[in-house]
Amino acid sequence: MSLQSDIQSLVASVEGLELYDTAVVNEGEETIYRVSVISNTFEDGKRKGVSLDACVELTHLISPLLDVTPPVSGEYRLEVGSPGIERKLTTLDHFKKSIGENISLVFGEKEKLKATLHKVEGKSLTFLKDGEESVIAFDDVRKAKTYFEW
Repeated sequence: MSLQSDIQSLVASVEGLELYDTAVVNEGEETIYRVSVISNTFEDGKRKGVSLDACVELTHLISPLLDVTPPVSGEYRLEVGSPGIERKLTTLDHFKKSIGENISLVFGEKEKLKATLHKVEGKSLTFLKDGEESVIAFDDVRKAKTYFEW
């Protein structure tokens, strides 16, 4: 099994969580291995938040795995947390996990859309805005992120 699938299994072992993404990022001179998780439970039609206790528990589960199978060579810091309410969407899986949320995207040449993601079928993304549906091919998306209206 790969490191990604091992981490996915560990995340699934914590009740109410699923893996959103993993990434290696450099901030200043520090290398960070970031594991982002989201809740797989909903309340009032919205995805629940991820508790700090769940992130700490997951850190304790993942850390020994990374001692045996390091994600990068050299020194790094493990960071486990939520990707946040406003996050980039880069994979089809990210879109699937964001159904019902507000999305801001750039697609095609330089077309822009802010709408609610209604469904994902195959590689087609369906958005709703003012009662009108827009279907956009995932491959046409140049940039996308969730956004929150205050």
